[in-house]
Formats: sequence, structure tokens, C-alpha cells
Amino acid sequence: MTKVSEKVIWLTGASSGIGEALARKLSKKRLKLILSARRKEELERVKKACSDGQAKIEILLLDLEDQASIQQKVEEAISLFGAIDILINNAGISQRDLIINTTLDVDRRLMEINYFGTIALSKYLLPQMIERKGGHHVIVTSAVGIVNTPFRSAYGASKHALHGFYDVLRAEHHKDNIKVTLVLPGYIKTNISYNALMGDGNPQNKMDNAQDKGMSADKCARLIVKAIESDKQQAYIAGAKEKLGIYLKRFWPKAASIAIRKLSVT
Repeated sequence: MTKVSEKVIWLTGASSGIGEALARKLSKKRLKLILSARRKEELERVKKACSDGQAKIEILLLDLEDQASIQQKVEEAISLFGAIDILINNAGISQRDLIINTTLDVDRRLMEINYFGTIALSKYLLPQMIERKGGHHVIVTSAVGIVNTPFRSAYGASKHALHGFYDVLRAEHHKDNIKVTLVLPGYIKTNISYNALMGDGNPQNKMDNAQDKGMSADKCARLIVKAIESDKQQAYIAGAKEKLGIYLKRFWPKAASIAIRKLSVT
């Protein structure tokens, strides 16, 4: 079991959605918390909302698309409290368009943020975790990391890639007591669909119907913390429909393919 209390936790994508809900949940525990995102004013707002909790909170601006800055940001994060016990890689961006309409620039941007930016944080933290013989990487991927749906080709690809990378990290560093938890949310009611990129790189600027009916971010955050503390390797945090899709894909892939073609996903 990994209790989050008394730990140093670095949370990315903390300015909204699941990240903000996680910040609020974690702040109620006695721990040290680093909140990261691109927008300082939103991080300050979240920190203020968490001020009645027990956590000691610091803010660190972070842009996963700025690859040249990531190593320095990791060093800054470590310097704030002396170490990082748990990294919650939650930041990312989504996509909503057909493959035929999506430029390669959009594909590359999704991979830079969701994949390369995410694994860079883990790579630069690894030496510290190996030296301390412990650490926990928590990666918020998506149910589409297992069973992808139309209009999310680049998004799903970036999440599939994360699964491949972190399964290997778990295997290679088991001897160093480094843990990996892959979190697979389904439809969670956040603004992710508003910010999702269309094929030309512009934001969609509307809420998906499926997203609007999804699980609350607060419930999602509670289940993520439970998964971390239970040392789960994979946690499916989703409704019945999304979980059914995952199991169909695993055991009856042809049936899953037929079902996916008929889905209403926007």
C-alpha cells in the first residue's frame, strides 16, 4: 500500500478538470503538493481553493510542449521539497476530427504534449528515484489507450504510446521499488472536449454529449487517489459502457470493432 500522506506529490495539468479535482482532494491530506500547468493565474486560483486543507502547496509553471525547459523544471520541482515521491502525469490535450481532416502538425502536437512531454518528466526524475530506491509514476491516460474511437486518432495514439512506455518502465525498475499506475478514465465531465483540437489545429469549443453525461471530476479524483494508495497497475475509472468496450476489445475484438463503428462519440 502507498499512502499519499506525508509524501511529496507533483501534479501536472492541475489548473482545471481532473487535475483541479485531484488538487482539491490531495490538499485535504497532510502532504506536500506541487501544482503545475501553463497558466499561473489558474494555478493561483486552484491553490487558493485548496488553502483550507492540510497540504503544503507550491506552484511551478510547466509547458510540456517546451521540451527544452523540461529538465530544468524537474530540477526546480525537486528543489521545492527536496524530492518527488509521486509524479501524477495528468496534463494533456485531446482531439476531435476525422483522420482525413487532421494535419500531421496536429498529430505531432498531440504526441509532443501527451507522450514526449509526459515521458520526459519521468525520465528526468528516474535518477533521483533510483538513488532513493522508491517512487511512483501515476499516468492519467484514457480508456482510448486500449479501445480507441472515431475522431480521436491522434489522441488515442498518444495514449497507446504511454501504455507501451510505462509498462516497460515498470518492468525495468521493479528492482528499484519504482511503481507505475496507469489510470484510464472514460467520459469525465470536464472541459477537455472544449479544448480538443480539430484537424486544422483550432479548438473544438463545444462540449461533447458523451462528456456532458460523464462521471464527475470529483468522483474521478477520489477513485484515482484510491488506485494510487492500492498500488494498482491499471485503474479503469469509467462508466459501464466504457468498461464494456475495454473487455470487448480484449476478449472479442471483432465485436468491439463493430460496436465502435456505431458509437456516438461527440
